[in-house]
Amino acid sequence: MGLKIKPLADRVLVEPMEAETTTASGIIIPDNAKEKPQKGKVIAIGTGKIDEPLTVKIGDSVLYGKYSGTELKLEGKDYLMMRESDILAIIPS
Repeated sequence: MGLKIKPLADRVLVEPMEAETTTASGIIIPDNAKEKPQKGKVIAIGTGKIDEPLTVKIGDSVLYGKYSGTELKLEGKDYLMMRESDILAIIPS
């Protein structure tokens, strides 16, 4: 992984997973009707705060709020930078 970015304090860099393109019954969802993804993979983490160490680690799959984080484009890929408190849960692998 060659990204040259280090989040500060309690911030976490997340790579959103692709939005679903079909429904469970096989209907194809057009681009303009897709939901924003709410799952992603942790790519980089900050050092945490003195009184609050980070719970997530690089490589964790996480759930986050629909409008959480700041969208970034780095090296042609989309990412979200968010505070760890915006992460709702870690998804077991």
